[in-house]
Amino acid sequence: MPKISKTDQEWRAELSPEQFEVLRHGATERPFSGQYVNAKEDGTYRCAACGAELFSSDTKFDSGTGWPSFTAAAAEGTVITHEDHSYGMRRVEVRCANCDAHLGHVFPDGPGPTGMRYCINGCALDLDTEGKSGT
Repeated sequence: MPKISKTDQEWRAELSPEQFEVLRHGATERPFSGQYVNAKEDGTYRCAACGAELFSSDTKFDSGTGWPSFTAAAAEGTVITHEDHSYGMRRVEVRCANCDAHLGHVFPDGPGPTGMRYCINGCALDLDTEGKSGT
């Protein structure tokens, strides 16, 4: 699948102001403010920018951090990671492999079986409950 590439003007026309800042400029939504932090519905979490499948509700857990958290991506290659040294911290940023949207960060402090915590901005996601769980 070819990568999606759009201008800032095109993205701004398609996304809410908050989504634009998070997805295109790497901002972070306030903790406990996103619509999916407490979501329990079965489904597939898709990229709010391009609709790509990112995470399954089967891997979602309550991390207590204020952002939706997952133990794994939906499939190999659906997300990409980069080292992030912003704000004087060393973190691993998570991006959509399809459109390069900033999603959040991943940390090695999650539950089994992976031990990973994909801490994702809720406004970066759309929950698709039609297809149910996608893994």
